Amino acid sequence: MAKIELCNITKKFGDVVALSDVSLTVEDNEFFVLFGPAGAGKTTLLKTIAGAEFPEKGLVKIGGQIVNHVEPKDRNVSMVFENYALYPNLSVYDNIASPMRSRLYRKDEAYIKDAVDRVTKMMKINHLLDRKPSQLSNGQRQRVALGRCLVRDPNVFLMDEPLAHLDAKLRHFMRGELKEMQTSINSTTIYVTHDYMEAMSLADRIAVLNKGKIVQIGTAQEMYYTPCNEFVASLFGEPEINLIPAVMKTEGGTLYLRMLGQEIDLYPEEDTIDELTAAGTGDIHIGLRGNDIRFAFEKPGDDWFEGTVYANEPIGNKVIMTVDTGDCKVALTCPNDTVAKLDQKVYIRPNMKNALYFHGATKEFITRNNKARYTGKKN
Repeated sequence: MAKIELCNITKKFGDVVALSDVSLTVEDNEFFVLFGPAGAGKTTLLKTIAGAEFPEKGLVKIGGQIVNHVEPKDRNVSMVFENYALYPNLSVYDNIASPMRSRLYRKDEAYIKDAVDRVTKMMKINHLLDRKPSQLSNGQRQRVALGRCLVRDPNVFLMDEPLAHLDAKLRHFMRGELKEMQTSINSTTIYVTHDYMEAMSLADRIAVLNKGKIVQIGTAQEMYYTPCNEFVASLFGEPEINLIPAVMKTEGGTLYLRMLGQEIDLYPEEDTIDELTAAGTGDIHIGLRGNDIRFAFEKPGDDWFEGTVYANEPIGNKVIMTVDTGDCKVALTCPNDTVAKLDQKVYIRPNMKNALYFHGATKEFITRNNKARYTGKKN
């Protein structure tokens, strides 16, 4: 396996800048996830590493060697494509065996049979070995494409949304298998996804891309608890984080916050006050996850915000309730037995211990309580 280094990569398609000055390092044996919305440049970055795309600027290094002018076949990478790219005239067995029959990486038939048996059992497609791709469902084709990638022993595995077309149960199973595979064979893996659950459950580290640029690189915990800006914060979590405009005021040396258009004072935690004061802005955004907001249908006290039920969505083990406060809509995570009628009056109270603070103008992260716990760095 090998360390992957990208140094100031820029890639254009005509006037469209797909990648803009991208630099990152993927350590040897690391499971590294490229995450972001559609059109962010994730697949282009993966193809640049594979050699299917050549950058206008920058260096691609695999194992310390510059490979910009090395053909894809000579880079010893194994890639699974989102669109399968199977040989239509070959059976499942022969599709999966094809990398081990190539001129560069040829193996004997006994080795090939053992390798195909191993991955097809893991993919649960060992009963489909004689079928052609046209006789398979999309999910089965994707498993064949993934199996063809995993039979190799390359420098790096490159995976472009390999679980996107699988059903939920199989997708959950395959996440565990991929993580186990990476651990057991000490593989370097770069994995593209737009599913935040996949990113958080699989990754040693995550790179968030947007519009061809890397926004943040870090662990799943850092992305969730200390996102660098509101864009990253909104990508992780269900329901999406609430970003509520607020005004920061000081009276008698005490810092307090007002939000939701209601005359209720909120007080930030002690260890956030210095950074909030240093930010020097009156207008901020408070980030609150759905499970950090309490609710009640009878008013518990004067320090609770009043609103009405805008939506109530049961989704199995929880209910997502959207509350309209008049000033903005707030999404809460409620117990799965919560029953509420539309337009019913409801009262909410945020847990400020878990609040995230962002600049109102720049949308950049300012601070949160107990930040060192999530970053390993002192506030």
